[in-house]
Amino acid sequence: MKSYDYHHLKHAKEQHKSKKTLWITLILTLFFTIVEIVGGLLSNSLALLSDSAHMMSDVLALGLSMLAIYLATKNSNNKYTFGYLRFEILASFLNGLALAVIAIGIFIEGIKRIINPQEVNLPLMLTIASVGLMVNIILTIVLSRSMKEENNLNIKSALWHFIGDLLNSVGVIVSAILIYFTSFTIIDPLISMVIGAVIFIGGAKIIRESYLILMESVPEKFDLDLIRRDIQSIEGVEDVHELHLWTVTTDHFSITAHVFISKVSQPFETVSAITKMLIEKYGLEHSTIQIENPTINEHGQYGRDFLEGQT
Repeated sequence: MKSYDYHHLKHAKEQHKSKKTLWITLILTLFFTIVEIVGGLLSNSLALLSDSAHMMSDVLALGLSMLAIYLATKNSNNKYTFGYLRFEILASFLNGLALAVIAIGIFIEGIKRIINPQEVNLPLMLTIASVGLMVNIILTIVLSRSMKEENNLNIKSALWHFIGDLLNSVGVIVSAILIYFTSFTIIDPLISMVIGAVIFIGGAKIIRESYLILMESVPEKFDLDLIRRDIQSIEGVEDVHELHLWTVTTDHFSITAHVFISKVSQPFETVSAITKMLIEKYGLEHSTIQIENPTINEHGQYGRDFLEGQT
């Protein structure tokens, strides 16, 4: 006989808006990436080539983000009891890492070109950069609107990619104009290095945010000490320990706690009161509260200290 597991919360995310947004950005990005690679090679512009390299990373990042969103729609099972939600964070971490690596590569190539300056085809460079600017403005607006409707770290990481692209396009245009009026080709690698620094900062922010989630740290929006005090304030609760709070994926949190309750308290009612408080005050809908008794459940010195304090 097949058994079924009931879950109070569905460990899946539909996010129809995010899917549509990523498909649009993926198709447009792939097309313009090809245009920039060809244009960068023909114009011999490092700024343009750095932008095309970044755009190529966008294609890979968007593909990874798309996979994460589709996996997130799959329901939980006996092996993946939280579903596939965490893959969204893995994808974001890899996207942030890709941004940082690309930025370092741009910086290294920029130093090489400062040492050995190269001529660039200004008209072609300016034309492609102008088209790229328009494309990146459109994609940044599309992703920004999607973020307002559905909070998703994947979309956020993709948005940072395109903010970097937008700055890159502006930098290439500025670079072309300055080279035209000054004839200083060194401006091309200098601009690309500034852009690379901005890209690196964006990547570092995404890496940090996803790293904290992967390490199951307490989300910054919550105060664990305050939550502990609020649980202890529930009638019948005498002690709270083994308190853990972490993020499964964006806006999907879990909390667990062990509590000692008074002898006269009703366990089910106490758990219900704690659960209700966590939902109403903190929006924590996925909680696991374990009732314990230090005279029955072994707690070592912690339990002995508690019992001594009760006498």
